[in-house]
Amino acid sequence: MSWYRNTVWFVKGLREYTRGGYESASRRFNPADVEVDVAGRSFLVTGANSGIGKDTAKEIARRGGTVHLVCRNKERAEVAKEEIVTETGNQNIFLHIVDISNPKEIWKFAEKFQNEHKLNVLINNAGCMVNNRELTEDGLEKNFATNTLGTYIMTTALMPLLEKAADARVITVSSGGMLVQKLNVSDLQSGNGPFDGTMVYAQNKRQQVVLTEQWAKTYRNIHFSVMHPGWADTPAVRSSMPDFYERMKNSLRTEAQGADTVLWLAVSPEATKLPSGLFFQDRQPVPTHLPLAYTHSPPEDEEKLMEMLEEFSQKFKSVSPG
Repeated sequence: MSWYRNTVWFVKGLREYTRGGYESASRRFNPADVEVDVAGRSFLVTGANSGIGKDTAKEIARRGGTVHLVCRNKERAEVAKEEIVTETGNQNIFLHIVDISNPKEIWKFAEKFQNEHKLNVLINNAGCMVNNRELTEDGLEKNFATNTLGTYIMTTALMPLLEKAADARVITVSSGGMLVQKLNVSDLQSGNGPFDGTMVYAQNKRQQVVLTEQWAKTYRNIHFSVMHPGWADTPAVRSSMPDFYERMKNSLRTEAQGADTVLWLAVSPEATKLPSGLFFQDRQPVPTHLPLAYTHSPPEDEEKLMEMLEEFSQKFKSVSPG
């Protein structure tokens, strides 16, 4: 059925995920939803030196929020920070250099962060799509390490801080590509069979949806959401999907359009009136499965994913310096 899922997803994408889809959806948006003063609230954005992450951070800064940029590349991150401060006039922008594919670094960062800062909103935006199987220094497949395990550790490590916060929220930037994948807990690091980076990425994004649903059940005083930004013209898309970019570049959303729902979920009072754990596109909840796609997974597989990620997580926590 994979041909069916891929075809339905692509047709749906042409209709809804492009710039035209955003322009159509935005006609029903209420601009007042994001005209919010968030001074005094603290936001952490991973992967914030470019693309959707940077645009989200900039818009939060424009609304007075304290913004923590978590980035891997120090040079690019410093340029992004300077740009955000200059354009918004907000001086409360802090920079943290962390590689989200390195679980030991995340644990070390989170421990230090909890001792020095407060946190109201975590935005898990960092991600990667590596098209050939590549291992990190810890022996982890790079896409899994960044997109799934990195997101899991960052969120769970900061959970004690979020649980103490008022109106705490966690937003994870996923992808509509997850619609073509059924959760697979038997090969989390894609070591079996041919390696297809696009499908590995889509599987990771399905895993993020499951994580969000599971966290929402466990942590009732935090609002969790996961979202699809549509097909946006970002540096990541240009570098990881060059053929797709060439074919679609004239129809792709801007970075600001891709970031719109992230911002809405992060700042709008309207977002938390909806149940925790939902998957969003263009400011509204949408189904997590295509019709007739057979991508639903049994509850025991979803529980198994959480157990396996916790095992990975604790393994790297135990050897974390500091």
